Amino acid sequence: MAKKSKLAERAAELEAAVVGLFTGSSAPAAPAKKKKRRKAKKAKVVKAAKRPAKKAAKKVKKAAKKTAKKAKKKAKKR
Repeated sequence: MAKKSKLAERAAELEAAVVGLFTGSSAPAAPAKKKKRRKAKKAKVVKAAKRPAKKAAKKVKKAAKKTAKKAKKKAKKR
C-alpha cells in the first residue's frame, strides 16, 4: 500500500471529524504519531567532508572541458 502524504492524511482526519459531527458518531481516535528517529551525526559529518572535494573535482572537470573546447575552436580556425 502506498504511503499517504501528510496532507492527505490530515484531510482524511478532518473529513472524518466533520462527518462525525453531522452523524453524531464520534470519530475514531487518531493513532499516536511515530517518533522521528534522529539520523546519525557521523553520516552528516562524512557527507560534509566529502562536499568540498566533490566541488573541487567538478571545477577541475569543467575547466578541462573549457580548455578542450577552446583548443578545438582554435584548430578549426586554422
